[in-house]
Formats: sequence, structure tokens, C-alpha cells
Amino acid sequence: MLLKIEKWIDSFSDVIGYITAGLMFLTMINVFYDAIMRYFFNTGSIALQETEWHMFSIVFLLGISYTLKEDSHVRVDLVYDRLSQKARGAINILGTLFFLIPLAVLIIYGSLPFVEEAYITNEISGDPGGLTHRWLIKGVIPLAFVSLLITALGFVLRNYRVFRGDVKLKERNPSDDII
Repeated sequence: MLLKIEKWIDSFSDVIGYITAGLMFLTMINVFYDAIMRYFFNTGSIALQETEWHMFSIVFLLGISYTLKEDSHVRVDLVYDRLSQKARGAINILGTLFFLIPLAVLIIYGSLPFVEEAYITNEISGDPGGLTHRWLIKGVIPLAFVSLLITALGFVLRNYRVFRGDVKLKERNPSDDII
């Protein structure tokens, strides 16, 4: 049963990853178009420029979940890489339960009034020609951290299986790291 839940959560996280990749592609097209229009045709759009940073924000926020699922998040590997699989699983479980989940819950509950205020006041861009409905981009914050909570549950389940010795964590190749 736990394995089915873990697989469902991994599938959910993969969908988030595909959405993030698609948004990154759209962001690149938007930036390319905006730069061409601005530098070659001396025209531009405030809305397009704001769309760039809105889409990048969504990529960043949703990408957190996929990064956790792929176990590619930042940590101090100097000590972690020397530990046994069981110890790594325990560290991942404890770190998720005591740090990641409480922080995600705090951000969700802290951001809901932020989104609500933007919705109630019908907040729009302060720039002429900017985007309306600012609550939509602000709404991605709690949504992203709900997604992170779901992915964290799958991460805990996977590391529980690592701790029990049922599965091994994938070994990282330091040469794959980008400096």
C-alpha cells in the first residue's frame, strides 16, 4: 500500500516537473520575443516583461517539489555521502519531518492572507500596461508548498524503505554537479 502511495506521489511530482519544464520553455520564448521587439523594433510591453518574472517565479516555486522528488536539493554532502544508506534514510526522514514540513505549513498559512488581500483589493500591477489579477501569481505560493508537502510525503515513504533496507538511494556523481 505504501509503495502505491509513493508511486502515485512520484507521478504527481513528475507532472509538476513537466509543467515546470513547459513553463520554462514558454518563458524562454517570451524573453526571446520581448528582446527582439525591444532591441530591433524599439517597442515593448510591460505586460510581457511582467509575464517573464511571473513565469520564472512559477518555475522556481513548482520546481522545488520536483527537485525534492529527484533528491537533487541542496545539502552538505561532505558528511552525508560518507554515511550508510540507513543513516541517510534516517537523516532524510528526520529533516523532512522536523524542518521541511513545518516550514511548508508555515509558508502556506502565512501566504493565504497575502493572496486573499490581493484578491479582495483586486490588486494589479503598479505599472501602466502591467498585468491585472496579481492574486493569481501570489496564489502560486501556497499551491507550490502544498505540492511540496505532497512530494515530501513521497520522499519520507521512499526514505522509510531505504531505512528498512528495501531499496537504496541513488548514488550521486560529484562530476554532475554544476558549480
